[in-house]
Amino acid sequence: MIFGIAGCASPYAGVSVPVGPVSIGVGASNAGVSLGVGAGAGPVGVGVGVNQKGQVSGSAGVGASTRIGGSNARVGAGIGSSTVLYDPTQSTITPSAPPSQHNTPTMEPMLKQNAENDKQWRDATGRVVPACKVQGQC
Repeated sequence: MIFGIAGCASPYAGVSVPVGPVSIGVGASNAGVSLGVGAGAGPVGVGVGVNQKGQVSGSAGVGASTRIGGSNARVGAGIGSSTVLYDPTQSTITPSAPPSQHNTPTMEPMLKQNAENDKQWRDATGRVVPACKVQGQC
């Protein structure tokens, strides 16, 4: 069993089963249930997981664990970071202005500016993160 604390102090508990060089696991946090695959060398690990909303996240972390009694079961703690690689609720289509047939100004620069202002950053659990926090300014 693995217990960890992810970025933004989100408690997480999970169970993984080693299958060859990787581990397949299921976990739960305040954001719901997730399924993932991970690999590690020493105290460093990486993984990819999908949560119940269909978001795919990549993660990396460092931690330590110890055996429970004489069994192969382990308990440990770690810290890591993750990012959403794919979110089915986010559209990848960006607005564009229709082609101009006259020598008049287009709205394309304004649309690009609005698209940039409407960008939302999200953490591994799908919660919106303020842009100032992403840029380390708040």
